Amino acid sequence: MGSASSAGGGVADMGSSVAGAASDAPAAVKSRAQGNPLAVGLVAFGVGAIVASLLPATDAEAQVAATAKEKAEPLKDEVTSVAKEAAQNLKEPAQQAAQSVKDTARDAGGTLKDEGTSAADQVRSDAGSAAQEVRDQQQSRTVAVPLVTAAW
Repeated sequence: MGSASSAGGGVADMGSSVAGAASDAPAAVKSRAQGNPLAVGLVAFGVGAIVASLLPATDAEAQVAATAKEKAEPLKDEVTSVAKEAAQNLKEPAQQAAQSVKDTARDAGGTLKDEGTSAADQVRSDAGSAAQEVRDQQQSRTVAVPLVTAAW
């Protein structure tokens, strides 16, 4: 029976420590919040938003929402119409701009190809000229060397 009473005493001690922590919680929150009023405001806003979302809408709120929706309907149609018109008006200039970019890229590619071909032709020509010059120099060296005959 001694262990039952000690277990009961342990539960009582635990209950009193939980009660003490719960009673100390407001003081702890207050001491932490003193240095950060923005955090307190955000927490209060969040709690208010949660509470408001849990409450059902009143008849007056529902009626105001329905009236606002009815009044906004013509504006929604007008905005949709203006947006479609603006998209249509921008479609042709955008297509023209895209075509212009495409044409410019094609022209630049053609110019680059022509310049590359011209440069390659010039390199071939220069290489041929250099080879011919080397051959000519080689021939002039072999011709310029006198034939030495032995006179002994």
